[in-house]
Amino acid sequence: MSQFSISQKLARLPGYPLAGIPEMRRSLEQSGVDVIDLGAGDADLAPPPSAVEALARAAADPSMSRYPFQLGHPPFREGVAQWMEARFGVRLDPFRELLPLIGSKEGIAHLPVAVMNPGDVAVIPDPGYQAYRGGVVLAGGDVHAVPLRPENDFLIPLGELPSEVRARTRILILNYPNNPTTAAAPLEYLEEAVAFCRKQGAILVHDHAYSEIAFDGYRPPSILEIPGAMDVAVEFHSLSKTYNMTGWRLGWVAGNGELIAALSRAKTFLDTGVFKAVQAAGLAALRSYDEWVPGNVAVFQRRRDAAVEAFGAAGFDVRAPSATMYLWIPVPGQLPSRDFTRMALERTGVIVLPGAALGEGGEGFFRVALTVPEARLREAAGRLSAVSEG
Repeated sequence: MSQFSISQKLARLPGYPLAGIPEMRRSLEQSGVDVIDLGAGDADLAPPPSAVEALARAAADPSMSRYPFQLGHPPFREGVAQWMEARFGVRLDPFRELLPLIGSKEGIAHLPVAVMNPGDVAVIPDPGYQAYRGGVVLAGGDVHAVPLRPENDFLIPLGELPSEVRARTRILILNYPNNPTTAAAPLEYLEEAVAFCRKQGAILVHDHAYSEIAFDGYRPPSILEIPGAMDVAVEFHSLSKTYNMTGWRLGWVAGNGELIAALSRAKTFLDTGVFKAVQAAGLAALRSYDEWVPGNVAVFQRRRDAAVEAFGAAGFDVRAPSATMYLWIPVPGQLPSRDFTRMALERTGVIVLPGAALGEGGEGFFRVALTVPEARLREAAGRLSAVSEG
């Protein structure tokens, strides 16, 4: 028996949502199974050529290999500020109200370190991105997970939070367009969330990773557009989904200057910033927005349409989302979501994510990632029809 044990904080955390899947996939592929992986939100598409070219140029510049620290690459900060104003009409000080991140995930996870004390509560969506719970627990805070229900349009019903929870709420985390439910939040709900946080003296954290993966003319708003939001809110953005740059690890947080400063201070003890060449590439990606992003989003829309049609024909209750790169589908019958997805992999070679892997509130659903071409999505739906029929 090992003489070492993990911390009590780490022990409070659930396993990784895709734990064991890579090993099972490898085993199946070695036995000759054609595996279709619709589990991780990691598209098979290429980043903008301009970003790749900018990375190569910057990597050849010795000055780009010096410590970036939290200041980072100033032109990237300035480019982000310009993009936020053009996209959302929000004017930001690039050196006080913005901070580059090693992907939005690390910033979301590290913010609780900067602002939470023992006894403080973070209200988080359930199901939700694992960094929400992980950051709070590892910072020593308490989690209040709120199930996202269809009858509430997958919104957190703020008026139903217990008074004891409201009194201790330090952070409210929202994510719209939402992973995994694909729900969109109306402007009135965002206004309600800002008012809630102002009243409670809480911090509003908005994870906006899917702000640009939206369809049929829908344009997701920024929380920072809401009057009064800059007093209480920070919003996290990522280049991962919009620009197919998941492995590059680049994002930013924007919003209240005091909160940005607190996160920056915490990060000085945890990291030394994002490789400046990657920030130069991120700037090139942002500048390619008008000519490149619409075509990339169109690919996801074609995949959405193909998948919705195919899964519907296969007997699943599926609805076309207005945003994100996912489908959120009820598990047929009475099977637990983990059992359904395990059967799907073992019987058909199709990987989908059980809703319960992202929190107990996700039980009864499974997530399909639109990360492969239309033909493979149709093939996956056809194979899964056998599982849906028992």
